[in-house]
Amino acid sequence: MDIGFIGLGKMGFPMARRLIEVKHQLVVFDQRKEAVDRLVALGAQAASSPKDIADRTETVLASLPSLQASLEVATGESGVIEGKRVKRFVDLSTVGSHMSARIHDLLANQNIVQLDSPVSGGVGGAEKGTLAVMVSGPKADFEAVKSALDVIGRVFFIGEKPGSAQTMKLANNLLSATAVAATSEAVVMGVKSGLDPSVMIDVINSGSGLNTASRDKFPRSILPRTFDFGFATGLMVKDVRLCLEEMRALGLSMEVAEAVARLWEVVIREMGAESDFTSAIKPIEKAAGVVVGKSNG
Repeated sequence: MDIGFIGLGKMGFPMARRLIEVKHQLVVFDQRKEAVDRLVALGAQAASSPKDIADRTETVLASLPSLQASLEVATGESGVIEGKRVKRFVDLSTVGSHMSARIHDLLANQNIVQLDSPVSGGVGGAEKGTLAVMVSGPKADFEAVKSALDVIGRVFFIGEKPGSAQTMKLANNLLSATAVAATSEAVVMGVKSGLDPSVMIDVINSGSGLNTASRDKFPRSILPRTFDFGFATGLMVKDVRLCLEEMRALGLSMEVAEAVARLWEVVIREMGAESDFTSAIKPIEKAAGVVVGKSNG
């Protein structure tokens, strides 16, 4: 299958690489020439712009870091919307349902189908092909690209309504953000009282407190103090903000989500957008006057 792929960052590169490995023919574009060159060495063809890709392939996938990037790549000057061959745009990014609907409507004016396809599972999931891949859009177009999406993870068809896969992704990431924040507060409380954080995590993971942060983030990145799980604080905060916007647009009042969002705003202010999101524990540690993990002694 001929596929265009735009955005070869931490998530996009391993997804594109896996598609090449199973013999899909890829045409790729990224603003960083070195990322393009690495995939060309593996068998991809280089493109000069999103439009160039959309001139050469019927299906264009994109993995991009921001709402504005997705909008510009899809509908801007020299964007996918100007392509002569493209039939469908598959957005693997997290942009929220409102931006998704905006891009959908603009592309539809040029008879280009948009498929929302945000993913969850981090860089590790992208490397292993074990991402959760959430898709919404016309069923026929979903079926046309499913075999390619199967290469990058487990695929879930959410529905035909534009943006519904984005809503699903935001619900998922709110839970992920909450797990990191709540587990950090619980473990800091224990360390402050004299408990061993490693023992705490073992107990939590054997009991009813088990969650994705205690199971994955703490053993791999927090207790060893490496803070290298592979997902940026800025991206997590973006997703939490988008989730709150969606909740408000639906007329919902979500007290837990609001509290979690306030904590993540502290994290991005103190740790910076480029920090790993597992560093969310650091402001909590600082306020408590303790350090969790190896440095705890």
